[in-house]
Amino acid sequence: MSRDPRKLRVYQLADELAIEVYRISDRLPQTERYGLQSQMRRAAVSSAVNIVEGCARRREGEYLQFINIATGFAAETQNLLALTGLQGLTGAFGQRGLGFWAEAP
Repeated sequence: MSRDPRKLRVYQLADELAIEVYRISDRLPQTERYGLQSQMRRAAVSSAVNIVEGCARRREGEYLQFINIATGFAAETQNLLALTGLQGLTGAFGQRGLGFWAEAP
C-alpha cells in the first residue's frame, strides 16, 4: 500500500518543524555547532524522514512503527528546543510559535 506523505498533515508539520529548527539553530552560538545545533537538526529531519519511510512501507505494522519512531524524534526535538530556551539561547530571537507541534493531534 503506497501512501503519499505530502498529503498527511503530520508530515507537513514535521517538514515545517525541520525548516524552523534550521532557522533557529543557525542563530545558536558557535560553541553549540557540534552540540545542540547538530542534535536538533538531526532529530527534526529524522522526524520527517521517518514519516516518508513509513509511507513507503507496504505493511501496516511497518508503517505504524515508522510513525512511532517519527513521534519519538519529534519529542526529542521539542525537548532540545526547550533546553535552548532554558539556557537562554533562544531569548535573543524568540521562539516563533513552535508550540503548535506539541499540540498537534
